[in-house]
Amino acid sequence: MEVKELKLNGVYGIILEPLTDERGFFMRTYDRNIFKESGLNKEWVQENHSMTLNKGTIRGLHFQLPPFAETKLVRCIRGEVLDVFVDLRKDSETFGKWDSVILSEENYKMILIPRGFAHGFYTLTDNCEVTYKVDNYYSPAHEIGLLWNDTDLKIKWPEENPILSEKDKKNLTLKEFMNKFNSIEV
Repeated sequence: MEVKELKLNGVYGIILEPLTDERGFFMRTYDRNIFKESGLNKEWVQENHSMTLNKGTIRGLHFQLPPFAETKLVRCIRGEVLDVFVDLRKDSETFGKWDSVILSEENYKMILIPRGFAHGFYTLTDNCEVTYKVDNYYSPAHEIGLLWNDTDLKIKWPEENPILSEKDKKNLTLKEFMNKFNSIEV
């Protein structure tokens, strides 16, 4: 397992290392000692699994406000997604910046996204399954989202007319978020 910090402070890419033979493969997807050595030791309290039927779907950009902000450890176990995350942390030098990685069943990558980030993904194939561990409990009253096509964020999505839930069509712009909440203190 290789752990590397990415360009937004606190976000880590994790490359898993499958051991293969004629039967298939075996790989460790979490090792508390390796995470602790990398300064990423978290107490995971929930694990979630989503399935998205159609290519061209965006789920997100979701996050929870304190005290229910959450770190996410995200992995695509079927298909391929463009995973996107936006820094909303108070006093962060990368506040309002975004980055992305491709996660797939074939590239064996995971991403650790710390508290204070909005997160979402775009499905690059049909029938995508994504699992993610979180270090805080889900609270519907604290859930919020950023608008996927906010002109201030300028996220480069693969297409301009994705499939969206009704809820995600009504997410806030970055300016609306800043006017209402300013930032997320983690």
